[in-house]
Amino acid sequence: MPAPTSLTASALHAGYPGEEVLRGIDLELRGGEPPLGLLGASGAGKTTLLATLSGEHRPTHGRVTWDGREVAKLRGKERRRFRAAVRFVSQYAMTIADPRETVRSRLELAAKEARKGGRTHAVSPAEMLAAVGLPEHLLARTMRTLSGGETQRVALATALATRPEILVLDEPLTAVDPTTRTQVAATLAATIERLGIGTLIASHDVDLLRRLCPRIAFLGDGRLLADGTLDEVLARTEHAPIRDLAEANPVAVQRFR
Repeated sequence: MPAPTSLTASALHAGYPGEEVLRGIDLELRGGEPPLGLLGASGAGKTTLLATLSGEHRPTHGRVTWDGREVAKLRGKERRRFRAAVRFVSQYAMTIADPRETVRSRLELAAKEARKGGRTHAVSPAEMLAAVGLPEHLLARTMRTLSGGETQRVALATALATRPEILVLDEPLTAVDPTTRTQVAATLAATIERLGIGTLIASHDVDLLRRLCPRIAFLGDGRLLADGTLDEVLARTEHAPIRDLAEANPVAVQRFR
């Protein structure tokens, strides 16, 4: 049996001219492992870290590797294989350039990209929608007629269409209403477990990460300040960013303490 896919950040530094955002991040994701939550306040650098993991943003020091190959240097066929095996869903992922584009055509395009990346499967668009709790009748709808929450869930379905080994989500359910969010989180968790997808979920939503992630890494001051269960991480109040987030979310924190 081949070893599970791994995505690894080693001594990672990244930022922008005049601003260092990440300062020495070590992180590893593996296919088949339980979901890892990346918790941090808005502006902590979660999106920068995910952009660097995807190869869209180049590190200033350190490396991001996929099965030992440097992500920033992947080209051609290897880049397509990476993009099919390791799927990224940004909170801004669903730009709609063609007003005639339907949910079905978006999902069929994802399946086509999966085949180009060497990931063949026989999952129908309806099954892709079911994985994120959406009904089949939405397939005929144009993308621009969907609500924000529906659009966000189609983005998740699109990522799952490749049957990835690793899934990286940036604030995945921010546009979904609270009641539906609970249902979608449960469906997503079951799908991830059933398919054995190694998952990183970046969010400032403490309750969402509690539901989905048995292990949490806390990003603050450009570093990973704590790693463990959510309770263990929030107990590390000697770190000001952790203390500030816990104080800003007293109801969510109290719910599981």
